[in-house]
Amino acid sequence: MATDIQNTAHAVDASSVIKLLPGRPRVLGLGEPTHGVEAPLELRNDLFRQLVEQHGYRTVTIESDCLMGLVVDDYVTSGTGSLDEVMERGFSHEFGGAAANRELVRWMRAYNDGRPAPEQVRFAGFDGPLEITGAASPRQALTALHHYLAARTEPDLLPCTADTLDRLLGTDDRWSDPAVMRDPSRSVGQSAEAKELRLLADDMVALLDTLTPQLITAPSRDDLDRARLYGRTAVGLLRYHFWMADTSAGRMTRLIGLRGQMMADNLLALAGRSPVLAHAHNAHLQREKSTIRMGDLPLAWWSAGALVSARLAEEYAFLAMALGTMRHQGVDAPPPDTLEGLLYALPEDRYVVDAPRLAAALGDALPASRVSPWFGYAPLDPAHLAQSDGLVFVRDAPRS
Repeated sequence: MATDIQNTAHAVDASSVIKLLPGRPRVLGLGEPTHGVEAPLELRNDLFRQLVEQHGYRTVTIESDCLMGLVVDDYVTSGTGSLDEVMERGFSHEFGGAAANRELVRWMRAYNDGRPAPEQVRFAGFDGPLEITGAASPRQALTALHHYLAARTEPDLLPCTADTLDRLLGTDDRWSDPAVMRDPSRSVGQSAEAKELRLLADDMVALLDTLTPQLITAPSRDDLDRARLYGRTAVGLLRYHFWMADTSAGRMTRLIGLRGQMMADNLLALAGRSPVLAHAHNAHLQREKSTIRMGDLPLAWWSAGALVSARLAEEYAFLAMALGTMRHQGVDAPPPDTLEGLLYALPEDRYVVDAPRLAAALGDALPASRVSPWFGYAPLDPAHLAQSDGLVFVRDAPRS
């Protein structure tokens, strides 16, 4: 078995990755089995630089708020703001504190300096404006979309005024109350105002679509792309808030599925612009149905990667990632009979394995599943090996 792995392992670089695939994918998903450590992010940075310089990739997107990501994109493309401000305001999930994320933004800004817009690299978040404790107010997305449309069409074509939106939205803390996650009765998502906002959002997105021939020829295609992002996000958030107010047994499954759908829609939109490297937890990018346990509640959903793969077929590729150790979290060397243990026995610090070829070589003799002593690390399921295009292994992930 060790020989099988050795024969399918290669150095982690862009050329080795592309050789594993039938062609250059429009979306290349790079997973990670945990958050909060630098080693996977540093590997992502190295891979993205090589994909840009050797294979024409122009966008990197990460599991972070799609609206906050606009702050980062403005900085890397035009230098708007300062690096410190961008790291504070441009990331959700506390990802702005990661040194490797800061280095990524710094490198992108330096790469773009002096380059014409078509040759610049771009940054995006592809998560919704969501946290574990709840969802943001739809105000930013709705008002930005309304402002864009109001500047480009006749007032009587708009479904409402800006004042009407403001009245229906009310205060933002009504929407972002973290107590809602545990108490649906506190949600405004099924109120009369929220239902009217869902109709207005739908009408504004439809109006945006009908104006596409006019808007596509405007001086800035970026403005149209952002308006579409605002529309997707407004609709997605209002739908998410509706299910936040639900009291049925399927509430959490619907919510986690809606998050995956919002992620997938953003990835597909980015893929229409240029080839994109997407970085997120393995569970958000894998082709198999994803599972998680929240307290005593087991959840299963089709992730963004599964949805995008269903749409793009071979133009989507997924590299799963596994780690050998995270000793600062009590994750020591993996048992030798697990997949991670077999990978850990190889001498290299990091490499990529041809996952389908390895799965074929192993046949029915799958390694044991690793059990992590720390809830924050999700071991790789050996049964998923055949559905990954590659497996990236990082031997040791030290404390950040």
